[in-house]
Order: sequence, then C-alpha cells, then structure tokens
Amino acid sequence: MHDIKIAFLGTGLMGGPQARRLLGAGFSVTAWNRTRAKAETLMPQGATVADTAAAAVKDADVVITMLENGVAVGDVLFDQGVAAALKKGALMIDMSSIKPREAREHAAKLEALGCRHLDAPVSGGTGGAEQGTLAIMAGGNEADFAAAEAVFKPMGRALRVGPHGAGQLAKLANQMIVGITIGAVSEALQLAAAGGADPALVREAIRGGFAGSKILEVHGERMLTRDFAARATATVQLKDMNNALDAASGFNDYQLPITTLLRDLYASLCEHGGAGVDHSGLFLEIERMNKSTDKVAFP
Repeated sequence: MHDIKIAFLGTGLMGGPQARRLLGAGFSVTAWNRTRAKAETLMPQGATVADTAAAAVKDADVVITMLENGVAVGDVLFDQGVAAALKKGALMIDMSSIKPREAREHAAKLEALGCRHLDAPVSGGTGGAEQGTLAIMAGGNEADFAAAEAVFKPMGRALRVGPHGAGQLAKLANQMIVGITIGAVSEALQLAAAGGADPALVREAIRGGFAGSKILEVHGERMLTRDFAARATATVQLKDMNNALDAASGFNDYQLPITTLLRDLYASLCEHGGAGVDHSGLFLEIERMNKSTDKVAFP
C-alpha cells in the first residue's frame, strides 16, 4: 500500500480505468463523479465514493481531475469548493485536456492558496487507460513532477515538457497530428476505392512505407470495417482543434492553416449527425461530401 491519499474527480470513460489502475497499484482512492453511479463502479476495487467533489479532496495529498473541458475543471475547482477544501501543500494534477491559458490560470490561483499544480493531459485512449500505457505530458515545476512520478507510473509513461501550460500544448500538438492524419487517411482510402483499387489492400501495401503510422493502423482499420463506435468522439476532437487555434491566437495571431481546415471538417461532421461517433468517423463526412447527400448512415 502507498501512503499517498488520492482523490479522483471525473471517473468516466478515461478516468474510471485510470482510477482502477491506481487502486490496483495499492493507492487509497476517493472517487467523485457528477453521475455518482460511475464512481460507484470503483467500489469493488476498494475506492471510497464521495457525495461532493469538495468532500472527496478534504484529506487528499494528490487530487486528479479528468473532466470534459476547462470550463468544467474551473467549475469543480473554484465554484464547487474543491480549491477551498484542499489542504495546504496538496498537489493538484489536472489530466483533462483544456486550453493552455486555462491551465496557467488554474495554477496561479491554486498557488495563491498554498497548493501545487501540474497540467498532465494524456494520449492513448480508453485502451491505454485500461492497460496503463498512456502517454502523459506534464507541465509545471520540476519538484512537483518528481513528487507525482509514483502516481503517474500505474497509468503510463510521464514526461515533463515545460512549465505550467506546457503539458496542454503537448497534448494539442498530439491532437493536431492525430486529427489531421485521420483526415489524410480518410481521403486516401476513399480515393483508392473511387479509382477501383481495393482500399484494404492499398492500406496493406503502404503500411511499411513512410505513410505507415498508428493512425493508418488503428483508425484505418476502423474505417475499412466501418467501426465508428466512440473511443474518442468527434466532439472531443473538435474541441481540441479549437483549443489549438485558441492557443495560436495568443502567439501574435500565429496561423495554423491545416488545423483550421480540419477543424472545419470536424465541425461539419458534428453538424451532420456525427458528434458522438469516433473521430475516425471523419471518414463519413468526406464520404457524405463526395456523395452530395445531406447525411450518411451513422452506426
């Protein structure tokens, strides 16, 4: 057993498996989720479930948040009383994907209250959360990151990439590459099919070349089998692309033309009924555009 007491706020698709990894590693975990039933699924593994977020953190050494966006994180921290309930010196680790400026603002507010902060978003999806193989990108002070390494270890591989907000910038870089590459794979496979080639064999032929990638491997397979059950939704991908553009606007209006184009495509996918599908479902939006129909059949 570890002597670090953890409060885990947000135990949904990603947070639930992460909390299970911590419980399995011997940590004491108090869980809270807006929908209490999702937190209660952790009780058989030994978690304590709190009625409120503030109650969950009152004795915690480390508080982890895995929430939908920066607005939700700010609400839980500062409107629902979590920040006020933290004990002095507690370490707040936000593993949500939010705007870098929001992460910096949260860090400054918590520091004023005598608490520490890391922004540590993740990549690897629900599979990585379940297997403990997440890529964890952390921003914050070196000493705070060193103190968190034992907590990160059951969840995946953590690397500090810079000061507060840098973890979120790394996550945005990740999501830009993922979102843009999904678009490239979607168009390439559909072009192959339109010209009479077998898209499955085309994918197989190019897997060993420079075009080979995890996106071609994993998301390309989903496209070919039309398996668009959500692992990471199109809505979340759209949020991340918008956050990347928001971050760029703070760097003397730095331009991201490719991200802008893909952001618009994900927005169109969501508008045409695909908000809840996997982000590989961008394939369906490109299909819809080429068929000149109002909607395609979403699973």
